[in-house]
Amino acid sequence: MGKIKILWADDEIDLLKPHVLFLKEKDYEVTTTNNGGDALELIEEIDFDIIFLDENMPGLSGLETLSKIRANYPNLPVVMITKNEQEQAMEQAIGNSISDYLIKPVNPNQILLCLKKNLDNKRLVSETTAHAYQQEFRTIGMNLSARMKTEEWKDVYKKLVYWELELDKSQRQSMNEVLTMQKREANVAFYKFYEANYIDWLVGKSDDLPTMSHTLLKEKMLPRLAEDRPLFLIVIDNLRYDQWKTIQPVIEELYRVVEDDVYFSILPTATQYSRNAMFAGLVPSEIEKKYPKYWVQESEEGTKNQFESELFGEFLKRFGKDVKYSYSKILNLNAGRKFVEGLPNLMNNKINILVYNFVDMLSHARTEMEVIRELADDEPAYRSLTLSWFKHSPLMDVIQFLARQRANIMITTDHGSVKVDNPVKVVGDRNTNTNLRYKFGKALDYNKKEVFEVKNPQDIFLPRVNVSTSYVFCRENDFFAYPNNYNYFVNYYRNTFQHGGISLEEVMIPFIFLKPK
Repeated sequence: MGKIKILWADDEIDLLKPHVLFLKEKDYEVTTTNNGGDALELIEEIDFDIIFLDENMPGLSGLETLSKIRANYPNLPVVMITKNEQEQAMEQAIGNSISDYLIKPVNPNQILLCLKKNLDNKRLVSETTAHAYQQEFRTIGMNLSARMKTEEWKDVYKKLVYWELELDKSQRQSMNEVLTMQKREANVAFYKFYEANYIDWLVGKSDDLPTMSHTLLKEKMLPRLAEDRPLFLIVIDNLRYDQWKTIQPVIEELYRVVEDDVYFSILPTATQYSRNAMFAGLVPSEIEKKYPKYWVQESEEGTKNQFESELFGEFLKRFGKDVKYSYSKILNLNAGRKFVEGLPNLMNNKINILVYNFVDMLSHARTEMEVIRELADDEPAYRSLTLSWFKHSPLMDVIQFLARQRANIMITTDHGSVKVDNPVKVVGDRNTNTNLRYKFGKALDYNKKEVFEVKNPQDIFLPRVNVSTSYVFCRENDFFAYPNNYNYFVNYYRNTFQHGGISLEEVMIPFIFLKPK
């Protein structure tokens, strides 16, 4: 790589010779001129890495020169150097997408810092991030080998997501591979933790109870109803915690994050179980017993979540909350736009529920459509696609409207998803369900060492379809594959995002409370 080339345009360039010599001693190649016209000609002839531009020059001013540079070289870094400290001048320069703004007189170290920040920033940030994760790696590793409690597991998972996003920015492949290995290690340990504690959590015998699907609204929503503002509960189906952290900066332009937490999904980590449990405030077998007309067995025809509004109404009654609420489910773009149009009519309700299905549909589309597989080839691309959708979706319009109306927002989900890559063989009859991360049936055949096995569904508060029904759940990055047509099946579903089983990504899911700024 050759020397970094700098163009410095200033009508007092002769007075800046000490600075130019300083930069040359630091091995930068500096070209100088005293006017904007010559600067534009030099930029056409030479590939400069950065431009230093004086604001007040005879002929073309600095701002006029900047506008012409931006028209032809929109990505070329330009640093404005000026004696003018007026706010209006700064705003005008920033509006023209300058990279930095320095006030005269400048000293050599200021200039050097400016160059490092604008030209070497990515490398410096990358190296610093990698070094910081290397230090954290040891701490996380020690935690994984210890007997952690629920809150400690939440902290470890948040740290893993944080470093995953930071290392994405640094693009250091070797460190990304180390993090992937550590996430695998964490998922192995988390599976053991979940398996050992799950039944005790459900029956309330544990002194380390996490918030779970069926306790979420009781613990997190009901206490907020005392506030004198409408509350919008936005449930984004299949939203992982890393996806929440990806869209968080966009939301924070309008809202202040008051609570950023994760809660634990029940099993199966699938909509017809976890989301019904959320709205009912009950585990599935209790829903079936208490409200049989609102529970649809998985083997039955029809939508399994068609009574969410009714279940939520019963939930409010049980806790003596006589409040007005609405329930809406968005399955496509037109429905989203129509919901936005009707928002003013909802502002007198105490609670408004919005279930948004895009992320779940994206997950399924990635499995079934080659073009979506290419767009979301890996985890960073999957997050990026989620962010792109969110920025341009009716859901963003909803949040902007609610910010203007000063409404409170809760954002959560019913389950997450995990990228699967390891097939586990299972054999079942024709009535066995099709989900890749959990199976239930009368005569399932599998390796007990590879699954979380539940012989009696009532042990984990699931409805018993018949006397001999049992459940098995995949762990970590596994997925179930039938021996028939095995190779085709494995190749088709490997590296797809699935849900229903036990992994950090599926089980530990976001709960966010927002207040308008």
